[in-house]
Amino acid sequence: MINEQYKYSDITAKIIGCALEVHKILGNGFQEFIYQRALEKEFILSGIKFQREFEMPIFYKEEKIGTRRVDFLVEQVVSIELKALTQLEDVHLAQAINYLEAYDLEIGMLINFGAKSLQFKRLINSKFKNKQAKSSIQQRSHKS
Repeated sequence: MINEQYKYSDITAKIIGCALEVHKILGNGFQEFIYQRALEKEFILSGIKFQREFEMPIFYKEEKIGTRRVDFLVEQVVSIELKALTQLEDVHLAQAINYLEAYDLEIGMLINFGAKSLQFKRLINSKFKNKQAKSSIQQRSHKS
């Protein structure tokens, strides 16, 4: 699953592996928070560094206007948005991309545990600037 041409492919491959394990064991049909807790356990077992429900600042025209919690922030560089829906729709993809842009993170993932087979999408923020949100993440993680 690692494709060297994609940034952070090694990290996203590990994330996908953990998500596949969770889906294999639990299947579909549970609420999102159950998958979130199970994925947390898999990340720990796999040695993946993460923060769960990490509060991220939302900026508008370079001014902080609020916050939003990302389901997972992995290795300080990949955001993960979880869903437990029978089918992903374009609005869910748009939401995950909007979060990436608002957080100013380059790479994200949308993972859906609700379908019969695990669904995942690797997301790239074409508007990535690596400015305020990145420095804010680093400052906050040093405090933790």
